[in-house]
Order: sequence, then C-alpha cells, then structure tokens
Amino acid sequence: MFGLNDLISLVISAFIILPVVIFMRELGYVIMSAIFGVVNPRLTIGSGPRLFKFWIFDVRKYYHLYSWYSYDDLKRKGKFAYVLIYAGPILINLVPALILNALIANDIVTEYETFWNRFLFYQFYYVLFDIVPMKTINGMPNNGMIIYEMLRYGKRVDYNNEPFIPSTSEVEEEYRHEMEELEEQVEEMEEAAEDMKETSGNKGTRHEDDVDEKDREERTTGGW
Repeated sequence: MFGLNDLISLVISAFIILPVVIFMRELGYVIMSAIFGVVNPRLTIGSGPRLFKFWIFDVRKYYHLYSWYSYDDLKRKGKFAYVLIYAGPILINLVPALILNALIANDIVTEYETFWNRFLFYQFYYVLFDIVPMKTINGMPNNGMIIYEMLRYGKRVDYNNEPFIPSTSEVEEEYRHEMEELEEQVEEMEEAAEDMKETSGNKGTRHEDDVDEKDREERTTGGW
C-alpha cells in the first residue's frame, strides 16, 4: 500500500535526488568540454520561458528534468576529445556510484541507507541509458551511440540541425506576440462593448427628445 512514508520518499526522489543526478550528468559535459577548450558553452536547465541566466546556465520556467548542453566549437579537436566529452556524463555518475556502492556494501555508509540506495538507483539508471548505444527522441543518438560511431567509424553524429530546446529568444518572442494579440483582442472587445453602450444610450435619448418635441407641437397646435 502506498502510504505517507512512500509519498515523502517519492517527493525526495523527484525533487532532490533526481535533479542532483541529472545536474551531475550535465556537469560531465561541462567539465570534459572545458578541458578541450570549449567555445561558447550553454547548459539549459528546464524548458519554456527563461527564469534567469547565470554564466553558462540558462534556467527555464518548467521543471529541470529536461536539460540540454550545447556548444559552438572546440579549440582542441579530435576523436579522443569527442569520445571523452560524451563519456563525461557517464563517468561522472558511474565512478561515484561505484564508490558509494562499495561503501554501502562494506557497511562504511550505514546512515540514511534508503536515501543512498535511491541515489544509486538513479545514477545507474542514467548510466545504463547513456552507455547502451541507441536512438532517442526525434532519432537523435544518445551518448553511447555517439561514442560507438566515433570509435568504430571515426565520424561525428552529434550534429543537431534542429534545436532540441527552442532558443530563449524564440520562446520569449512567441510568448510576447501571443500576449500582445490577446491584449489587442481584449481591447477590441472592450471598445466594442463601450460603443454599443454609447449607441444604446444615444438612441434612448433621441427617442425621448422626439417624444417631448411631438408633445410640444401637439400642445402648440391645440392651443392655436
């Protein structure tokens, strides 16, 4: 049965453990590419409109399980460089996971064992789906596929002609246009309502004036 303790564990896993593991994974790209002289690196965390940007970190509005690392070029290129860059996310989770697992197995780490076991689970989870060569969303290769193609055929398959995450400028521009169109529609509706109100009021006034004028004419005629 799913109880309160399970709910607390789920919240901890979803909002603490999993984001940390994902951030570590993306950090693997950053560290390895920095070694080979990366040019204009960008680490997008989350999706949707930008919340803020600090250094290379572009933090978006919606939850940061969705992340993406990109760069323009490397100063020191080569097969070895590209292999290590895409091996970085694997190694940065695999090595600490193996060390932590050994510490738990030898009863060196005994406190908060449930927490650390879940941490290990997510680390090995991402290592598994990074290291096994496969195609992911939109047919894009994962890190394992990129490394495999580079080692076996000596070719790069990490090019992405279509941005996985829309650029901040595009997202913000689209959102701004939508809001402007919505505001224009609201203003037009308000103006139309105001015109109808004024027209209705003017008709009522003219009708009353016509009646009063008619009465005055009848009284005048009758008086003569």
